[in-house]
Amino acid sequence: MRLPIIISAGLLLSLGLNLPVMSKSPIEIAQAQSPASNNWNLKRSQRRLDFNRYFWNRQKISNYDYTLSNSCFCIADARGPVVIKVRNGQTISVTSVATGKPVNPEFFQSYNTIPKLFDVIQDAINRKAFSLNVRYNPQYGFPIQIDIDYNSQIADEEKYLTIENFKVIK
Repeated sequence: MRLPIIISAGLLLSLGLNLPVMSKSPIEIAQAQSPASNNWNLKRSQRRLDFNRYFWNRQKISNYDYTLSNSCFCIADARGPVVIKVRNGQTISVTSVATGKPVNPEFFQSYNTIPKLFDVIQDAINRKAFSLNVRYNPQYGFPIQIDIDYNSQIADEEKYLTIENFKVIK
């Protein structure tokens, strides 16, 4: 009576040891991008970036305000939302929407002008980010949403930037 159980257990064990080890779930495999698909997306992103950066530069806007939110795995002070004021192409202030008080400008150094936001997108393209999704403002060409996942295998390194309440200052 025990012999059939032992034989069955032995067969199951030997079959189990011969199965390939799967490091990804079936859903992850289905969602994975092929290198060719990612290259095509990055080329498309580059064309869109070039067009919108050119469109922005052609308008010669150097005085403006906008609200920036950074949804990241980072300290609360670095998330915002913050109001960024730019005059003559230079950042003059970064203030918290919640308190109206200045925040540490180092937290927003890479995002404190529209040209720097374009640079964030270019960096993601240059680094061959796993996923890059950008929406642009149709009137001025600046990015209004930047979603970057640099590496699908690393958690919490993504960037999600939202730009709102853009206003040209005359």
